[in-house]
Amino acid sequence: MHTREIKTDGLTQSVLEAGRGPLVILCHGFPELSVSWRAQVEALAEAGYHAVAPDMRGYGRSEKVPAAHHTVLHLVSDMVDLVRALGEKTAVIVGHDFGSYVAWHCALLRPDVFTAVVGMSVPFQARNPAGPPLAMMKALTDRLGTGDLYISRFQDAEALVEFTENVETALRKCFWAYDGATPEGQRSTGFIPDGKTLLESISNRAELPPWLAERWFREYVRAFERGGFARPFGWYRAIDRNWQLTAFAQGKTIDVPSLFIVGEVDPVRRYAGPAEAAQKDWLTDLRGQIELKGAGHWIQQERPDEVNAALLGFLSGL
Repeated sequence: MHTREIKTDGLTQSVLEAGRGPLVILCHGFPELSVSWRAQVEALAEAGYHAVAPDMRGYGRSEKVPAAHHTVLHLVSDMVDLVRALGEKTAVIVGHDFGSYVAWHCALLRPDVFTAVVGMSVPFQARNPAGPPLAMMKALTDRLGTGDLYISRFQDAEALVEFTENVETALRKCFWAYDGATPEGQRSTGFIPDGKTLLESISNRAELPPWLAERWFREYVRAFERGGFARPFGWYRAIDRNWQLTAFAQGKTIDVPSLFIVGEVDPVRRYAGPAEAAQKDWLTDLRGQIELKGAGHWIQQERPDEVNAALLGFLSGL
């Protein structure tokens, strides 16, 4: 494995890559980096694929652009031009967390380029014609009386402030709160009680998950101390804008071969469960929905062997 910088259309992307063969692009989510795919890059390369994991727009060593320039169309465009810059015409796209949202939209909007797609943890969610997502989230949480969904809180200025003030604490709490090894009563639900911020809602006893060694955790801390959280938060703050920008794709299905992998106790399932159940209606060539027993949200790092086996099995069937 090695890292290098690749100039794409309007953005220099830092990528972790290895191998030669058919191209597989791996998109991380929040608050991750390309290094969250180490185990997959190695396994895919050994199996005869060219595995490429970029630091996504706004993250890590990739070139920084204004926080407002993080819509889904920017993110899909980055991946389209990364394929070109790597000298290829097509690729399989894989995503985790918000990276899944990017991967699903790559397959939805450019199936000529992205000939198969794998989403992890976050299912495909079809555009709701009833209205913008943030209003829908607010209506849901008001009806349930659960407190705000963290995505809604990410729209507030204080959410960014508390992450920036203590990067190490913020990252430790995020990884711990969504991990499968964290006791169920202490694992986050994704909903934040009234009167608390996101980080206040997570125990101060949070510790690193068993899969995250201190030396690897330091990579995350250094990257976010250097690059900040404003641009990663920009992804979340573009959610309603994304809804406006993708009206042209209303009702469109994903027709390339697809796979979904999720941890059994992933907190995302508490609020994305209906979308997960409905994927069969929107993914017309869905080849599996794999549930990893006892796993939480960070599945490619929590369960690398199982995720690698699922990826290689899917790829071998294409």
